Amino acid sequence: MSKSFNEKLVKFKVDRAQKAILSGGKTPQGEILGSGAANRHGMPKLPPGQHEVKNWPVLDLGIQPSISKDAWKLKVEGEVENPFVLNWKDFMALPQMKDTSDFHCVTTWSLMDSRWEGVQFKVLAENAKLKPTAKYVLMTGADGYSVNLKLEEALDDDVLLVHKWNGQDLPREHGGPVRLITPKKYAWKGSKWIDGIIFLPEDKLGFWEVRGYSNTAEPWYEDRYAEPNF
Repeated sequence: MSKSFNEKLVKFKVDRAQKAILSGGKTPQGEILGSGAANRHGMPKLPPGQHEVKNWPVLDLGIQPSISKDAWKLKVEGEVENPFVLNWKDFMALPQMKDTSDFHCVTTWSLMDSRWEGVQFKVLAENAKLKPTAKYVLMTGADGYSVNLKLEEALDDDVLLVHKWNGQDLPREHGGPVRLITPKKYAWKGSKWIDGIIFLPEDKLGFWEVRGYSNTAEPWYEDRYAEPNF
């Protein structure tokens, strides 16, 4: 390894550590910072490096599938005893939950106090009858997207497959008819136009994770990008 390469690597690590401390990210002591009163999970309302927006910005891969409720389907498979496919009628027959939570995008904006309606992820997991080998989850979207979570993270009470936002049908541009939300993570950890859930014995990186985004995506540590693996 050349001297110049070594110098660049050291500089990257120093700059990243300084940025984490100055912007309120994870310090060497593991301190969690942000601003505002504590949310319901005991975290600062606004994570470090974020700013609040009033309108919901649209971000996608350049594709916005047009999927009617009649055509929508969700396939649940992998390390399960009971794989199944849901249509819209099946999905709406499941226990529905209303919840209010915040939405934190890695591009530094946060949309606060959105009112959601949908099905808890853990309801689908219970219906699938997970095998002991199920440790991770990979979700897919109709736009070719994919995203991964640890099983215990996906089973959090506020991880939902939502079909309503602020009392209205979830807009197409935001992943309607159904998307996944993960309020304790950066929002890329929730698939828009969700069409597949695969339970896995080992982790499999999703679309952004293989492109250098953090695999853990913790907003209150400003955990946006993976460390370089040289």
